[in-house]
Amino acid sequence: MMDKTFEPASVEARINKAWEEADAFKAGRGAAPGAEPYCIVIPPPNVTGSLHMGHALNNTLQDLLCRFERLRGKDVLWQPGTDHAGIATQMVVERKLAAENKTDRRTMGREAFLAEVWKWKEESGGTIVNQLKRLGASCDWSRERFTMDEGLSAAVLKVFVGLHKQGLIYRAKRLVNWDPKFQTAISDIEVLQLEKTGSFKWQRDGEEAFDAGKLEKALAKDPNGHLYYFDYPIEGVAYDPENPATYITVATTRPETMLGDTGVAVHPENDRLKGLIGKSAVLPLVNRVIPIFGDDYADPEKGTGAVKITPAHDFNDFDVGKRNSLRVVNILDGEARILIQDNADFLEGAAPEAETLALDGLDRFAARKAVVGLMAGRGLLRKVEPNTHTVPHGDRSDVVIEPWLTDQWYVDVQPLAQRALAAVKDGKTRITPESWTKTYNDWLENIEPWCVSRQLWWGHQIPAWYGPDGECFVAESEAGAQALALGHYGGPVELRRDEDVLDTWFSSALWPFSTLGWPEETPELKRYYPTATLVTGFDIIFFWVARMMMMGLNFMDEVPFRDVYLHAMVRDEKGAKMSKS
Repeated sequence: MMDKTFEPASVEARINKAWEEADAFKAGRGAAPGAEPYCIVIPPPNVTGSLHMGHALNNTLQDLLCRFERLRGKDVLWQPGTDHAGIATQMVVERKLAAENKTDRRTMGREAFLAEVWKWKEESGGTIVNQLKRLGASCDWSRERFTMDEGLSAAVLKVFVGLHKQGLIYRAKRLVNWDPKFQTAISDIEVLQLEKTGSFKWQRDGEEAFDAGKLEKALAKDPNGHLYYFDYPIEGVAYDPENPATYITVATTRPETMLGDTGVAVHPENDRLKGLIGKSAVLPLVNRVIPIFGDDYADPEKGTGAVKITPAHDFNDFDVGKRNSLRVVNILDGEARILIQDNADFLEGAAPEAETLALDGLDRFAARKAVVGLMAGRGLLRKVEPNTHTVPHGDRSDVVIEPWLTDQWYVDVQPLAQRALAAVKDGKTRITPESWTKTYNDWLENIEPWCVSRQLWWGHQIPAWYGPDGECFVAESEAGAQALALGHYGGPVELRRDEDVLDTWFSSALWPFSTLGWPEETPELKRYYPTATLVTGFDIIFFWVARMMMMGLNFMDEVPFRDVYLHAMVRDEKGAKMSKS
């Protein structure tokens, strides 16, 4: 007789136990010999995580497909696993150590800190997997993988070395999204664009004198949300604020970056300003002579029509500087403090004032107030006005992200992208809804080099070693690097391993074939690759889907999945997706 009330705790536990004892969801369970294979790889949840409604939607859809195909007699594998989630996991453990009044990771040292992370992972990292089991997810739990388990780590090493041999991985100095709190590069998906609007307003030809105290009060609430207008004197003529021929006015939301300016851009067809093209301006406070040049990047209808160019601290400026052969002057350190004393790039061709050099070591926002005050004191501040604009923030650190020039490892993904584009165009992989195909194509057609290095300790350490003269040797092991070094130097030398780790998305990009045993030629890899369907949210079509396509085609010479089903986001009451709420 059926009970009057349903008690899920007792019923679900009993059914789960029966499923486990029967190996009900083991790959191939119940399928006839020679049955058609059907495989789904689970989007690996972060090992730090716990289930939210977005996971429930995603895994319910996968479960429906797997159970349906089992009923149709197919040999089904729903491959489970978790992601090591580099920055998220490291942050959790660092907070735990701080709460327990233990020492920080740098004092502990890398080996001791990583031991703490592995300990935490073993004790607390299984929460989300247990929750998935309680939901009844019909994965083959006997095959559970982790992006830093032994097999997947071997796959990561082989792929990195393989891409390096192909000439597709290299080290270069470029701009990255830099998190000054965690002191690491982060990916675009880890950057939140927050809208800011200030409240301070002042102009030089107004009735009130500039009040630094009022500005400081406004910036204490939020250092962002203003547009500052500066006059840069033209070289060789006396500055006269009443004579536009003696200066060029620029506008900026980040006044402190002016210390690194190396040019001013004007649109070639700007009738008002094009007469200044070919002349030079004298950078105030620094006394660096910088060129005024023509470039389409400067919009005649926006701001003053002239754009200060700081190649080391703005992504657009970096590109403008590159095509106009501008110098690149970095004026911030890794903690976003002013770095100008003993900075050879900054001092070259400059004659900074004593008050300017005194800014050295200041936090960027303290320097912002100071620079505006110095410009006002010299009569070169034209006006300040509230301005609504977006400011990039780290999604975990909650601090303003800086475009920062630093040495990083990159993958030249353009050759890989061509095959990924062709595979979808030729129908080898279908994207549903089909409308997302255009988004996929647009991103791959305009793809930029992928920064894969992170200044963290938790993750796959980059397999690169450096000799005493800085020569780099990439190999799957230190012994392999030593063999390369021996051939280079003609004798044994001491090697130093690169301290950086790989972007979490690097190992995730290998997920469809590494979880099936690659680089070993396993029976599972032969049977279930390419997988049948990928079910994931549309928000990671670039960061995960496209990268899996590129890596699968490059290393398996076959697409990683036949169908991609992109579902909508589950959002909270404020519109934020659940993982960010």
